[in-house]
Amino acid sequence: MEEQEIPIRTVHLFPILNQKLIELLKSLSADDWNKPTVARLWKVKDIAAHLLDGNIRTISSSHQHPGDPPSAPINSYQDLVSYLNGLNATWVQAMKQMSPQLLIELLEITGKQFNEIIAGLDPFAQSQFSVAWAGEEHSLNWFHIAREYTEKFHHQQQIREAVGRQGIITAELFYPCIDTFMRGLPHAYRDVEAAEDSLIQIDVRGEAGGSWFLQYNNSSWNLKKTLDKQPDTIVSLSPDTAWKVFTKAITPQLAIKISEISGNINLGENLFNLVAVMA
Repeated sequence: MEEQEIPIRTVHLFPILNQKLIELLKSLSADDWNKPTVARLWKVKDIAAHLLDGNIRTISSSHQHPGDPPSAPINSYQDLVSYLNGLNATWVQAMKQMSPQLLIELLEITGKQFNEIIAGLDPFAQSQFSVAWAGEEHSLNWFHIAREYTEKFHHQQQIREAVGRQGIITAELFYPCIDTFMRGLPHAYRDVEAAEDSLIQIDVRGEAGGSWFLQYNNSSWNLKKTLDKQPDTIVSLSPDTAWKVFTKAITPQLAIKISEISGNINLGENLFNLVAVMA
């Protein structure tokens, strides 16, 4: 029986990304840890603490530990976002007591355990957690893993942006992140109506980027990797704009201003409403 192809492969990239994170954090000065970031409420150290939280949650979940249940029912996407924001804020506040040195040490230890757990998952089994920002109530593990990759990528990039250290906007590391983000496009366009077969081309410029195509058929939008007709709309944006707007680091209005849209402007502008994080 032929092995099923994983749509977005990211498992092998976690150790690389984690090593780059540890090297980055070890190089920071005392002032760097307190620099503001595009995450607004969080400084560099807060983001590093949040990344540790992600590792610990995954490891604890693998031990069948249920964690603290929500204090109020979760009946909507916004309820889930509010619950997660509360958990994140509580953790980050508590981690202010931890030294950067200990934080790095724990990230190094838990990062390896996290990677082992992710690598052991059946990519086509149902995930414990759905990718809610893509509109899914149930997701397969490969998509959950890719979503976890985008979390680790964009938070590390937030730190790099804050301290002026680039190095992960590469084809190897950035493309899987943006490719995963694009999986949320059909959900972002779910309320947008268009003429049958309307086609939007999205170009993320540079060697780290690529092209994606969103087509309207039978009252729904479908993401494609190949072009079968001339697009009605072309949206072109830089990698920097892409990761920032899809994670709410910049506003859709600013992203539109610094990007290029040709053809049906209204169809193109809706792209910038995609939010590929729980926010």
